[in-house]
Amino acid sequence: MERLFHVSDQADIQRFEPRVSPSVNEVVQDDKVVWAIAESLLHNYLFPRDCPRVTFYAGEQTTQEDRERLWQTSTAKHIVAIESCWVSNMLTETLYGYVLPDETFEKTDDIARYYISRKAVEPISVIVFNNLFLELSRRDVEVRILPSLWALRDAVVNSTVNFSIIRMRNAQPR
Repeated sequence: MERLFHVSDQADIQRFEPRVSPSVNEVVQDDKVVWAIAESLLHNYLFPRDCPRVTFYAGEQTTQEDRERLWQTSTAKHIVAIESCWVSNMLTETLYGYVLPDETFEKTDDIARYYISRKAVEPISVIVFNNLFLELSRRDVEVRILPSLWALRDAVVNSTVNFSIIRMRNAQPR
């Protein structure tokens, strides 16, 4: 199993207690859980917590037409788009990547690579991320900065790519 992370803007978390998620879905419903992300998609969380973003990458089912349309000339494996109003936060935010033990976690989403634990967990270690754009560039991620995410969100949702749409409730209005 890949290393599992929980990313936070808090530097001193000693123990993650299960809690009800604000993003209830069919897997979690009203359960109290600790969320984790697999290291291969850690880059989706190297953004300020409330920053809305559209993230995507090609899967086995992704068509050549969608690759050409959505990647255009990019050679990056992963693309994450944010709104231009979040750039200043990206430049000043420090995040902490807590490495979590995987024993009590179960995968809840193959594409987004989300994991949950219904038990409290204590981090193994913590990695400080204080230059988010640099961290993303090290992970073969193209960051697109757009005035609005809605057109890209709609294109991605109606495509054959693997995607995560994160914190769109905080996006600029359509």
